[in-house]
Amino acid sequence: MKENPYRHDRDELKELLRQFENLRSGQSHSYLDEEAFEKIIDHFDDRDEISKALEAAEMAMEQYPYSASLMVKKADLLIASRRYIDALRLLEQAEILDSSDIDIYILKTDAYLALDQQPKAVALLEEAIHHFEDEERINLLFELADVYDDYEEFDKVFDCLKHILEYDPNNEEALYKICFWTDFSGRNEESIRLHQHIINEYPYNELAWFNLAAAYQGLKLYEKSIDAYKYAIVINEKFDYAYRNMADAYIRLRKYRDAIEALERVIELARPEDVIYEAIGHCYDRLKNYAQARFYYKKASHLNPEDSKLYYKIACTYINESSLNKAVQYLESALRIHRMQPEYNLAMGECLMEMGNIKEAVLYFSNVVKTKPRNLGGWEELIRCLYKNNFTDQAMQQILVAQDVAGDKPLFLFYKSAVLFAKGKSKEALLQLEKAMERAPKTLRKFIQLNPTILQNQQVVDLIAKYKRNKSI
Repeated sequence: MKENPYRHDRDELKELLRQFENLRSGQSHSYLDEEAFEKIIDHFDDRDEISKALEAAEMAMEQYPYSASLMVKKADLLIASRRYIDALRLLEQAEILDSSDIDIYILKTDAYLALDQQPKAVALLEEAIHHFEDEERINLLFELADVYDDYEEFDKVFDCLKHILEYDPNNEEALYKICFWTDFSGRNEESIRLHQHIINEYPYNELAWFNLAAAYQGLKLYEKSIDAYKYAIVINEKFDYAYRNMADAYIRLRKYRDAIEALERVIELARPEDVIYEAIGHCYDRLKNYAQARFYYKKASHLNPEDSKLYYKIACTYINESSLNKAVQYLESALRIHRMQPEYNLAMGECLMEMGNIKEAVLYFSNVVKTKPRNLGGWEELIRCLYKNNFTDQAMQQILVAQDVAGDKPLFLFYKSAVLFAKGKSKEALLQLEKAMERAPKTLRKFIQLNPTILQNQQVVDLIAKYKRNKSI
């Protein structure tokens, strides 16, 4: 019959704890060696019984007063008990006895940081790094990177990770982390040089290829980034993040069909995500395949029903197909989640205006200008809506408010001119049109769009001709 090593360990620990309790209560003169004490301390520490672990550590140190490893264990418990000064004193003693124990420096760092003495933590780690090699040096560099991260010295985080990769080019943790910090710090050129060097030595390092691609992407060199992602995928055909990023690069290049192909591969490799379905929908949207775009937006909304933006995007596909009733239904869903979102209100106003529901359209356009009073888009649609439905007095009133709130923009002068023409005040209208043409002749098209028949007015035609001779419209 096979021995059960787990049961053997459990029985051994049970016996050690019995001996410890006897020693603690003074019932016998049991002897526990240093390793036994360490097991007992670890047992209590694992169970979060810090006071018992500390008691065991103190008893152990009475028997083994020059044990650096026991000092380190006790210091760790003191830090957990927020007795940072006591922990530092004990670690100083441990360092004298055994300066090769890396845990001494890591625990000292924790204590200094808890005491908000970051410069001391940095100085300690920078000094310690020179005294260790291999994995221990790398661990200290990671520790130093975390210190810099906590204190927002982000360029130095990148430097630490770069040193790790110069020392150990295949370190996965550093390769994963430096990708983020390259993007965050914008040090893409350095990252390219670093990863090219790694790839020259280790051409099958998929993470190095991925990071190289991401750095090219950060510099908007999308063709180069795609080539590098393709190498990563050749090495690991199930590298879903490479497909994701490659799809983004294709989208930036407006290669939507290639992006869809990459995103479909992501769906095959990873569990469904709303952002992936939304991205596929976006690609079909750009290809003007609104039915397919809508299909994927709906799949995304099923996974994330609280994302109002998805309902808005579905509505836009219906608007592009002139199915305004259906668009209104999805805009209502979006507005139930974010009632005052300007984009949704603007789209709803435009739909209702096209459908002849002017009063409600005006309410939605009013929401836009309330939310973004300095934005021209909302005012433009509100004034257009009132003008086109012969509410000229209200249109003029809103133009005056817009000038006061959003500034005296040339567009408002053009609209004021249009309203004055509609009210039969041709002389004033021509004066406003002349002022508008003087300031922004290229905005004339919006004036004409508002009322194309205005070009039948000879005075208007003459005024436009005058500015066409002098300036390019």
